[in-house]
Amino acid sequence: MSKVGVDRRTVVLALLCAAQFMVVLDFSIVNVALPAIRDEFGLSREGSQWIITGYVLTFGGFLLLGGRVADIYGRRLVFVAGLCAFAAASLAGGLASSAEVLIGARAVQGLGAAAVAPAALSILTTTFREGAERNRALGIWGGVAAAGFSSGVILGGFLTEIFGWEWVMFVNVPIGFAAAALAPLVLDIDVGEMGGRTLDVPGALFATVGLVALVYALSGAGFASVRFLVSLGLALTSLGAFWIVESRSRDPLVPLGVLRSRTLAGANVVGLLIIASAAPMIFLVTLYMQRVLGYSAIVAGLAWLPHGLTSIFASHVGGRLATRFGVRATLLGGLAVLATSLVLLSRVSAAGGGFWTDLLPGTLLVSFGIVLPLVAVSVAATSGVKDAEQGLASGLLNTTQQIGAALGLALLVAISVTHTETVAASGAPQAEALVQGFRYALAFGAAFPLLGALIALFSLHEERLG
Repeated sequence: MSKVGVDRRTVVLALLCAAQFMVVLDFSIVNVALPAIRDEFGLSREGSQWIITGYVLTFGGFLLLGGRVADIYGRRLVFVAGLCAFAAASLAGGLASSAEVLIGARAVQGLGAAAVAPAALSILTTTFREGAERNRALGIWGGVAAAGFSSGVILGGFLTEIFGWEWVMFVNVPIGFAAAALAPLVLDIDVGEMGGRTLDVPGALFATVGLVALVYALSGAGFASVRFLVSLGLALTSLGAFWIVESRSRDPLVPLGVLRSRTLAGANVVGLLIIASAAPMIFLVTLYMQRVLGYSAIVAGLAWLPHGLTSIFASHVGGRLATRFGVRATLLGGLAVLATSLVLLSRVSAAGGGFWTDLLPGTLLVSFGIVLPLVAVSVAATSGVKDAEQGLASGLLNTTQQIGAALGLALLVAISVTHTETVAASGAPQAEALVQGFRYALAFGAAFPLLGALIALFSLHEERLG
């Protein structure tokens, strides 16, 4: 994509951030509405989880493919197609008359998001020059993502309680179609950038099946269950076949040389670990608000408002810190803040707990702990990558973070539930048992950013990051 003028770049960034906001918003906004959807359709708890899982499977499974298709057939084309699919599926979901239709719409939403997310990030990295300019843009991008999640919790509570759960779907429709209409007016066309390359169909098939199976294995099943073991076996088999196909292909979906880059691999693993601690933290703290402190959906959403506002400020300084002090230093500092905030949140209390003492310090600090390292990871994962492979790099980064969310939720929620049951069996009150489970899982989650810091020390070399 050719570089565009300063004023136009601002519009491009605003458009890409709007699309990112919509995709991230959808993660949290539907979670808040899940009880109302369950009541509407008379779903069991297990059945209602498919409203989440249907989206997660297609989003996580098709991200890598979406990024590569954007490289080959044009980022603008894939971006617009993804937005239209996402908006249309949101409309269908809001109008759904059965749970099956809603789950199907959520799966199509996931496909749309799998096209939008890597295409948008690769448009950003090819529009803004590597260095300070791109770092600032990625800082804003990261802040929008964090603010989008918090906004979803707040907006989901209001829409569900005032207008009904359907509006958590309808809210995406104007954003998606407006962004799709604006994109051709703002973004340059980039068809043919790959020089006539064709899609590696066998590689795409094995990669998608493997990633879908892996995300499915990590979504809502115990680690000793038949579902987990069979899905994990299918994932490992498919990904192994993918590696063999790619090593022999003359036009691979993923050139294996890209995966052998220590900087790119390290950045992706660290990104996985960041999300593996951040996603379950938000889930567990929200449960603490509702099940221990007794907050309603709206009040729980408003309790995340300081986090969202602080995330915007963190995004403003994140890119600047990466430019001034270096990507690795910014990443290590952010990971230290993330670990500290998780330790603070692991000290929540059952008796006499409250927002000001138990939640506010940790949720404010975690804003910096999530945004700063994610900005640094985004810079590292896209630095030194050719423009023709930015979609691949973006898809890979989004994929590892999605897997991190699934892995972190599966592991830390299982730890929380197991510890809660152990404490309850000893005769402790239910509230105390719940809090002990939350505390134990959050403290365990602090190990993820510490492990990420060790990996960053040995894999990220500042001279390679421009």
